[in-house]
Amino acid sequence: MPHCVTCGSELHPERAQKYNYCMAPDCQEKNAQGLTMVAVGVNKAAEQYMILDERTREELASGKYHDQRRGSFGPPARPSGTGTTTSAASGPVRPGRRAAPARPQAGRTATRRPWSKSQEKLALLYNQQRLRPEEIAQKLGLSTYMVTQIILAARNQGKL
Repeated sequence: MPHCVTCGSELHPERAQKYNYCMAPDCQEKNAQGLTMVAVGVNKAAEQYMILDERTREELASGKYHDQRRGSFGPPARPSGTGTTTSAASGPVRPGRRAAPARPQAGRTATRRPWSKSQEKLALLYNQQRLRPEEIAQKLGLSTYMVTQIILAARNQGKL
């Protein structure tokens, strides 16, 4: 018959299959170990909660639980050229000809952000200190919407 490692009392056979200590409060306090839980953002409707063990760590590192709400990580990859200079309007540039100014491609519009670099830095610092967007907005004199946009833009760029 198995015995408790702390007090020496007999363990129930079913309990002994998983645990080596009894249900006495002192024994539980000395021997019980907490589990580390992790929230995995699977989709925008909900998150999945898992016990963080070695297998889960490997799956997270491999990218199995990639958050679909996030865009890409970092800037988009550009295909490497063949060495020929090209113009968006006229194809290869011949010697003696100037290239036409590049037009924004469909889907790649340059967006001007309506906040300054210092506002962005401060908003991200306050966000790391776990302040809510409403509190950050009040401190910086911006709207809550603007602060939320700063934080989301930083996340999409991989800064957070």
